[in-house]
Amino acid sequence: MKQTEVYILSGFLGSGKTTLLKRLLQSEKESGRKVAVLMNELGKISIDSDEVDGDVPLKELLGGCICCTIQDKLEAQLQELLITHQPDCIYIETTGAAHPVETLDAVLSPLFATQLSVKGILSVVDGRLWLDRRSYSPQIQQLISEQIRHADLIVINKTDEVSEGEKVLITTGIQSLNEKANVILTTYSNVSMKQVQSLSYQKKSHLTKSHVENDLKLSTFVYTFSHAVDLDQFETFLQSMPDTIYRIKGYVKFSSSSLPYLFQFSYGMPVYMKEEMNMPLNLVFIGENIQWDEISSKLQELEKTKL
Repeated sequence: MKQTEVYILSGFLGSGKTTLLKRLLQSEKESGRKVAVLMNELGKISIDSDEVDGDVPLKELLGGCICCTIQDKLEAQLQELLITHQPDCIYIETTGAAHPVETLDAVLSPLFATQLSVKGILSVVDGRLWLDRRSYSPQIQQLISEQIRHADLIVINKTDEVSEGEKVLITTGIQSLNEKANVILTTYSNVSMKQVQSLSYQKKSHLTKSHVENDLKLSTFVYTFSHAVDLDQFETFLQSMPDTIYRIKGYVKFSSSSLPYLFQFSYGMPVYMKEEMNMPLNLVFIGENIQWDEISSKLQELEKTKL
């Protein structure tokens, strides 16, 4: 089954995400790949959508952030892009206020998680803003740090506005937060397609999963149940989860019910909501430094338990 690649463009307001997107779309067009774009704006009017050529399928999410307030709209827009255009890849430009883990969570709907392969989170950092970050509120400082910490490729932009010594300070500070990501210093978000697509070369596995980092820093995993499982055994499985599993969501059917439950798990808290129809029994995980083979084995054992 063909999977559509997904690249998430992250970064604080005004860092240069849209300029980077334009460059990447031009490169994709020259290579002949089918591309689609999903753009998120906090306001009710789109500011940057005019920057995308008319021949590129574009969906806009206005009036909220995909990582918190409009996840349901995101699912609908992604589904339409997949069905109508069947793109080779989708670029998602987040708002400057979006948290990378929350965005990844929003993208991976259990309804079509097996159709998508998240290739990486690209975070754009304004070099001057990084130097001046302590003048911002603690919340903004934390957000910028999180956008860097969870990135797979970090683009330090607007380096023409800083000195050589400041470039060293910026690079050192950013690498102390995320020593595993590739770091590029640039002006006008001038990043090559080769540097971006290098995120795509991953070790293949029989498991349905997508690495956003070769060394499994932040990664996702999809497990598909073949039948109902025991609720108590499932909750025992949850208690064994590492603390670095940030999200679990999907559909699970229990032996006590004929219909599945929508299941969500974050910060150690499980939530079950009864569904009114049969749904694909996909369970999506997001975690950091997780051995997904071990998680898969536990789930397989859970399915073997006699009801």
